[in-house]
Amino acid sequence: MSLTGTPFLYTLIVLFAIALILPLVLWSRIHGPKALRTAGRMLMLLFAQGTAVALVFVLVNNANSLYDNWADLLGTGNHVQQAANLGADGTGGIALKRLPKVKQDFAPATGPGMNGVRETQLKGRVSGVNAEVYVWLPPQYDQPAYRHHKFPVVELLPGYPGSAKAWFGSMKATRQLAPLMQSGQVAPFILVAPRTNLLAGVDTGCANIPDQVNADSWLSIDVPKMVMDNFRVQPAPRGWAVAGYSAGAHCAVKLAVAHPDRYMAAISMSGYNDPIGERNSLAAQNPTVRAENNPYLLLKKSPTPPRIALYVSGQPRDGYEAAVALEQSAKAPTTVHVIFIPKSAGGHNMALWRPQVVPSFRWLSVEMGQHHARAHGATPRAPSSAGSTHAALASGTSSRAGAGRRR
Repeated sequence: MSLTGTPFLYTLIVLFAIALILPLVLWSRIHGPKALRTAGRMLMLLFAQGTAVALVFVLVNNANSLYDNWADLLGTGNHVQQAANLGADGTGGIALKRLPKVKQDFAPATGPGMNGVRETQLKGRVSGVNAEVYVWLPPQYDQPAYRHHKFPVVELLPGYPGSAKAWFGSMKATRQLAPLMQSGQVAPFILVAPRTNLLAGVDTGCANIPDQVNADSWLSIDVPKMVMDNFRVQPAPRGWAVAGYSAGAHCAVKLAVAHPDRYMAAISMSGYNDPIGERNSLAAQNPTVRAENNPYLLLKKSPTPPRIALYVSGQPRDGYEAAVALEQSAKAPTTVHVIFIPKSAGGHNMALWRPQVVPSFRWLSVEMGQHHARAHGATPRAPSSAGSTHAALASGTSSRAGAGRRR
C-alpha cells in the first residue's frame, strides 16, 4: 500500500475511528485479573495514540510532500549505482555530444496534482544515478501551431526531505501556471522534476562527492540530456533554468552559478548559501567540498562573472541574508533579484512558497527573454515591453511579499 496513496490514508482514518470507539465500548467490559484488565486498557490507549500519530504524520507528509514512498521514509532507498570521480566539470572526461541519444518510455504519473505529468525511470550514464524523473508539457506543446517550436525548460527541485512530485502536488505549480501559459502571461515552460533524494537519510547537497554520489552530474547533465533527446526543447544555456525551495533553493542557485554553460537563470525560495544550512548535507562534511558548493563563494571568487540571473526570496534569518550576500557579491553580467518576505507572511513551509510560483515565473519569462504564447495556438510573441512586464511582476510580488524588493 502506497505511503501517499488514498487507500492508506482512508485505512488510517478508519483505524483511528476504531481506536476511539474501542475504549468507550470495552473499557468497563474487560474481565479477569487486575493486571490483565490494566494491560488491555493500556493496549487500547497505545493503539489510539499510535493511530493518531500515524494519521497526523500522513496528513503532514501528504501536505508537504516530504517522503514519496516507504523506502524514503524508512531510509532503505539507494538510487546510486556508482559514484566515480568525474572531475571538476562533472563529466569524467566523457564527450557528452558523442553519447548516444537517450530514448525513454513515459507513463502517466499518479498522485495529487499529477494530472498531465508523465514519469520515466532514468539510468544516468554519466552520474551513475538510477531514479525517476517527472515531465510536464505546457498547453502549447501539442498544438499544431507549435509543432516545430522548441520550448524552454525549468528543472524543479524540492527541499530535503522532499518528493520530486512536490512541485506538482503541494506547490500546485501546473495548476497555477497552465492558464497563464495558455493566455501568454507566462512563457510556456516544460517543467522537469528529477528525484533529488538519492541516498538514504542524507541530503546530497546536489554535489558530486566521489565514491558517494554524483548528484550534480545527475541534475545538470543526465537529466537535461534525457529531456533534450525526448522533447522539443531549446538548447542550453539559453533555454534552461532551475528552481527550488529550501534545500532545493540552495541547489538551484549553486547549479546555475557553477554551470552558466548549462543554465541561464535560477529561482530560490528560502534557500541558503553554505551547505551547512542543511545539517544532513553530505556537501557540508568536508571543508573543500563545502566551499566548492557554496554559491556565494563561487560568485565571489569567480574570475569571470557568469551570465546568469537569480531570483532569490527569503525572510529574516531564513534566506534573506543569503540573498543579500549573493546580491552584494554579484558583478555584471550576473544579476540578482532579491525579494524580502516579512515574518508575518508565514513560516518555512509550502504555504509560504506556493504563492511565489506565479511571480517568480513571470520574472523568469522576462529574464530569459522567452516569447509568450497566446491562447488558442496563436503565433508566439515577445513581451510588448520590458517595463510593463516588470511592472506586472512587481505588482504580483508585492501582493504576497509585502513589496520588499531590491535589485
